Amino acid sequence: LVRLVESGGGSVQAGGSLRLSCAVSGYTGNSYLYSHGAWFRQAPGKEREGVAVISPGGISTYYADSAEGRFIISRDDPNYTLYLQMNDLKPEDTAMYYCATGRIASGANKFDPNPYQNWGQGTQVTVSS
Repeated sequence: LVRLVESGGGSVQAGGSLRLSCAVSGYTGNSYLYSHGAWFRQAPGKEREGVAVISPGGISTYYADSAEGRFIISRDDPNYTLYLQMNDLKPEDTAMYYCATGRIASGANKFDPNPYQNWGQGTQVTVSS
């Protein structure tokens, strides 16, 4: 059973930084290496939205417009960990942040949460002005 556990959330002031981590376990064989990794977030009363995606091997990264230039997604495959470095945080970044993994078809919308098979429980990020 694949398990994802996020950590690193917290409360910061606007302009601050946080680094989220996602510990991945339970994959068999090399299947994790062929999976995309992603970070989504969900604020109260809003739909879950994709923030950043990283392809297998970390070859490509994709960012939502709201994250471009401020967030960096990375993966440490030998240690089965995904990261999201968040800089210059803004109050509108306040949300529950979730990591997800899955095999995403070429050409598919990588920010669509539906194809991701595995999800963590989330870590709260709160940014005050």
